[in-house]
Amino acid sequence: VDAIFVTHWHADHFLGIFGLVQTMSFNGRTEPLTLYGPVWVHECVETIKKIGRFNLKFPLDSVELSEGSWVRFNGYTVTAFAASHGLPALGYVLEEDPRPGRFDRERAIELGVPPGPLFGRLQRGETVKVTKDGEEREVLPSDVMGAPRPGRKIVYTGDTRPVIPALLSYGKEADLLIHDATYDESEKKRAAEFYHATAAQAGQAAAATDARVLALTHISSRYTDTVAHAAEAKAAFSGTVIIPDDLFMLDVTYRN
Repeated sequence: VDAIFVTHWHADHFLGIFGLVQTMSFNGRTEPLTLYGPVWVHECVETIKKIGRFNLKFPLDSVELSEGSWVRFNGYTVTAFAASHGLPALGYVLEEDPRPGRFDRERAIELGVPPGPLFGRLQRGETVKVTKDGEEREVLPSDVMGAPRPGRKIVYTGDTRPVIPALLSYGKEADLLIHDATYDESEKKRAAEFYHATAAQAGQAAAATDARVLALTHISSRYTDTVAHAAEAKAAFSGTVIIPDDLFMLDVTYRN
């Protein structure tokens, strides 16, 4: 675990961090760990350091985020957007960097680039010099590379009422949209009262933002099955709808 992003400060969304940090320390962790989240993240980290009564063996830091904040990692960025949950709350977009376009091997050979190391240099964005018909010339990456292709994008709303405008601003065309679906439509008023979404509203958000896969989460324990949730989401969204169990593993594929 290199970083922790907290959506909001309801107990079921952060209390586990106390035990996790202590376990990491007992197991000999020395690498720094940063906790990211909305207002109160600094106080949370200070509380973790004080309440455990143990010697923390690694640096634990905090960074406060708000809508539009972004954190850069190696090869991807995490961006925060505002959720609607009755207290400061954030959702997060994890987006990979664009991938290089497809390499046109035939075009490269036509321009005089011999198969071999120069192919790799062009794919890495370097300009190369070649000799064709006795004339030295430069071949640019743009001469043989297609348009950049998008990386994968995962959007997590956290607990929230529907926030389609925010999703349109920050989370369009998600390869995976993980959306609050606490209630079915029979409890739509309760959902609004307690700042949650219904499965149908999650489906509407997925459709509006052109998501590929919709994962319904945070389903209330009042339900003994999720048949209605799945049906209501699928009525609003033509893509793939899943209702994952804990520890479910999903391979997020590229769009193209």
